[in-house]
Amino acid sequence: MDKFEIHESWYNSIYDILDDINFTKPTCKGSISEVACVFDIESTSFYYNDEKRATMYAWVFGINGKCIRGRTWDEFIQVCNILQQEYQLNEKKRLIVYVHNLAFEFQFFKDRFNWINNFSLEERKPIYALCDLGIEFRCSYILSGYSLEKVGEHLTKYKVNKLVGDLNYSLPRHSKTPLTNEEWNYILHDGLVVMAYIQEEIERMKGIKKIPLTKTGYVRTLCRNACFNGDERYEFFALRDTLTLTEESYLQFKRTYMGVFTHANARHVGKTLKNVASYDFTSSYPAVMVSEKFPMSKPIEYTPKSIDDLLDMCKRHPCIFDVTFHNITSKVNFEHYISVSRCLELKNEIQDNGRVVEADELTISVTECDFLIIRTMYEWDDIEISNFFYFYQGYLPKSLVETVLDLYVNKTTLKGVVGQEDEYLSSKEMVNAIYGMTVTDPCKNEIVYDNEQGWIENVKSTSDLIDQYNKSRTRFLYYAWGIWVTAFARFNLFTGILECKEDYIYSDTDSVKILNKDNHKKYFDLYNKVITMKIKECLRYYDIPFSKSRPKTIKGVSKPLGVWDYEGMYKCFKTLGGKSYI
Repeated sequence: MDKFEIHESWYNSIYDILDDINFTKPTCKGSISEVACVFDIESTSFYYNDEKRATMYAWVFGINGKCIRGRTWDEFIQVCNILQQEYQLNEKKRLIVYVHNLAFEFQFFKDRFNWINNFSLEERKPIYALCDLGIEFRCSYILSGYSLEKVGEHLTKYKVNKLVGDLNYSLPRHSKTPLTNEEWNYILHDGLVVMAYIQEEIERMKGIKKIPLTKTGYVRTLCRNACFNGDERYEFFALRDTLTLTEESYLQFKRTYMGVFTHANARHVGKTLKNVASYDFTSSYPAVMVSEKFPMSKPIEYTPKSIDDLLDMCKRHPCIFDVTFHNITSKVNFEHYISVSRCLELKNEIQDNGRVVEADELTISVTECDFLIIRTMYEWDDIEISNFFYFYQGYLPKSLVETVLDLYVNKTTLKGVVGQEDEYLSSKEMVNAIYGMTVTDPCKNEIVYDNEQGWIENVKSTSDLIDQYNKSRTRFLYYAWGIWVTAFARFNLFTGILECKEDYIYSDTDSVKILNKDNHKKYFDLYNKVITMKIKECLRYYDIPFSKSRPKTIKGVSKPLGVWDYEGMYKCFKTLGGKSYI
């Protein structure tokens, strides 16, 4: 594809865009088109009899760099029929058509095709949908993780930008509303941006067949190949086969899992503060994956004999358990760790914007990391422990550790290097996605759309899904690992929050905003020494060069993994709570 061509009405131009295209070599699953192909619509919403409705008033279809346009669904259906006839499409020979945010467009055309197969992450959010014309729609938004505008900004070879300002979305339109050349150009460019993105992915991955359905699919494939083809693959297979789940352990992992911590010090909310320092972990999640020891066994049941015994177990092993606190009260006023939404039981609580300040009774599932933080920040009258399990621990498999480091090295060393834009962007995105891969729920039910019954959840028993997970020969992860990735990262974050106390203002996942930074310099320096030492120990254990954890930028600046990085000073800073600051 050397250039992009914009054709006029579909009826006059449909056969002009139908090039000879290649299909992948047929397999038992069939073959798919080896070409960038996209579909995009513009719609308008309105009220009719006090009911909100929407209609499509323009569409664009592109294949191999050439676009046509139309106004009605009947026109697009005719195009699909021509495509089916021209390429002899069927269930075993499919044309892949990418749609940016398929969840939106699918609501308009879901009842206009007969669906053979489709799959959704949740109701109304399909990842792909195959119709009986042999056309398979896939979601490029789920693949890229970016808005259309961001997709255009990240293009490296086929430079096409989403246009801005040439289409007034407040105006109601329908299929006969005249559109200006500027408006058509805006609409067509949306399709061109997606087509350029898919073409770049085809070339980067060396074939459309290697493009996954979701963003995490890229890093999943990379890590699986590393684990299955490395020198230690037989040791890895032996380990993996011992790391199985039971229905009970899965359910406990699931209720224990917590994601990021994003919150603000209530004492500073709404105030305009001056000279606020910002610190940020350098790749927080990848850092804990190459510095911490994770569960490397099935859960081992245990009954702590006392609080001292409980604390000793928490300091020596990864642990997971349910805990009930009676008359729990915060000991500090600058932050509150326990999330209301994570409590299994909660009575007569006082909240700080979704966080527990105090409660008459509180039950929550925790890891040892969570409990050690809670113990530091709260006090209580009585405590009850149940469902206590501990694990033998060890570093993540060498192949995973090396892959994380390789991605971090590429992200750091390739930034700004001419000719390496694709490799840099790929590494950056995979570093960011590698954590998401570890927490993929192994027991999600399949959601599909049926022409007669609508959205259906194909419910499978948890025990069947667990059995399928344990027996999978393509599995290379242990669900418990993802639970502890965030647990370790939260623990690291809270070392900073607890250090800064009243000077702490705001935190989000891997960063803090604080006052009086000079008063806390010793902590940041010490933390950086400790995390560097922990990473060095892991890499020494695996005989991996320590230099991989501190690559240099194109300007020769070292970027150590996992350290607190001083980002600079805000002259003025104000927050209203999580994800709200200026």
